Amino acid sequence: MDKGKVSIIVPCYKQAEFLPETLDSVLSQTYSNWECIIVNDGSPDNTEEIAKIYQSKDTRIKYLFKNNEGIAIARNTGISYSNGEFILPLDADDLIAPQYLEKAIERFVLHPETKLVYCKADKFGTINEPWDLEEYNYDRFIWNNCIFCTALFRRVDFDKSEGYNPNMVDGLEDWDFWLSFINRNDIVYRIDEVLFHYRIKDISRSTELSMHHNDSMLLQVCRNHPNIYNPYKEHIVLYKKRILELEEINQTLKKSLNSRAYRLGKALFKPLYSLQKVFKA
Repeated sequence: MDKGKVSIIVPCYKQAEFLPETLDSVLSQTYSNWECIIVNDGSPDNTEEIAKIYQSKDTRIKYLFKNNEGIAIARNTGISYSNGEFILPLDADDLIAPQYLEKAIERFVLHPETKLVYCKADKFGTINEPWDLEEYNYDRFIWNNCIFCTALFRRVDFDKSEGYNPNMVDGLEDWDFWLSFINRNDIVYRIDEVLFHYRIKDISRSTELSMHHNDSMLLQVCRNHPNIYNPYKEHIVLYKKRILELEEINQTLKKSLNSRAYRLGKALFKPLYSLQKVFKA
């Protein structure tokens, strides 16, 4: 059932070791009407070598090189070069199940009023478990993202948006884009199957972000979408104040726990803790 071409956009920066597995998951799709655009975002590894090997395997795979400017611009660049009716962003270390495209396109065919299609997901790598994401609800979604980047949407709808915002330099660019892409009355559909696999690594782009960067990106999301968040401005200011207070308490506690007096007291009372365990037994 080939009802519309899908452009799969794969930005790659320092992910060459995982790229073959990601591209193999694309090649395994039961839906054949696709193109895959690998966007080398100035990666210093052998991304280009791997991309060209896969180009020789399948002419539907295309390759672009650009200077490093971040994932938002890399995705926008790949989409601008695409010629599919539908877009599917895919990070260079994640995987899609063989029937993902087929089932997502089927939803659009049967229900053309649909704006966005995603699915259930799991985590693999250093952690292997279901990804417990809430099902989409707009009123919850504006406060907590439940849609990963690898969701299917129409290119014509993307062209009506401003694309991924380059000012989201330290993460949350997916959520920020969905907030600009989805309106309250749009139909967002989740396939009731695990068809997306999100890789967890010891060190990922997400875990490298400091609390400060994450906090600043949350504030940037609010600034990027004043139409959504301005009515809640007072609540956001109070939330920010409370977070700062909790961070100050946390830092004070850390200093106390690392103090010489605390360590000495812990050492002196250690035998008493052991006796307490004996008497509890």
